[in-house]
Amino acid sequence: MTLIARILYLFDPLCGWCYGASDKVAQLATRPGFSVTPMPTGLFSGRAAPQMDDAFAAHAWANDQRIGQLTGQVFSEAYRTRVLGDRRTPMDSGPATLALGAVAMTDPDRELAALRAIQTARYVEARDITSAAVLADILREQALPDAADLFKTAPAALMDLHRNRIGAARTLMQRLGAHGVPAFVIDDHRGARLIPSASVYADADPFAAFATS
Repeated sequence: MTLIARILYLFDPLCGWCYGASDKVAQLATRPGFSVTPMPTGLFSGRAAPQMDDAFAAHAWANDQRIGQLTGQVFSEAYRTRVLGDRRTPMDSGPATLALGAVAMTDPDRELAALRAIQTARYVEARDITSAAVLADILREQALPDAADLFKTAPAALMDLHRNRIGAARTLMQRLGAHGVPAFVIDDHRGARLIPSASVYADADPFAAFATS
């Protein structure tokens, strides 16, 4: 099968809109002639991690309801109560991003599936995906024991990959003028360019035009 285009998928594990786009991403990953390269941006990691308070939780829930209406993705009442109701745990995507890096090192073809499992754990099952122990459990549940072990030990090679992936994603965002996530970059015979994010939610097949370009 001839490769038509590579899609660079800029995301953050704690981004509700990224969760909303997950069905389209999964469909694209199985489309003949396309490949999807996950690129975590670290949008909510480290110093950029917001602390949950009443105003932020209300804003997040309002956005979540809109995302659910547009995409059909489930945002459970348990998530609203236990995750958005948590006032002690910073909303730090660093651990989840590192866990996905461990998958990228050990079983890269499973990274998108692992991301979906982590998103489901948060938004449906109301699990704390900022917890290293919870994330390791999720990886093992997905039959990714090597990734779980690597994530737990966090060797220098994994930490280097983690930093390099975030750095590459942020550089790409700056170069192409992407201002948030999810962002989709198509890289084909015409070069790299952004796909309008709104089309990913509004169009039944937002990538159809590129399949015949």
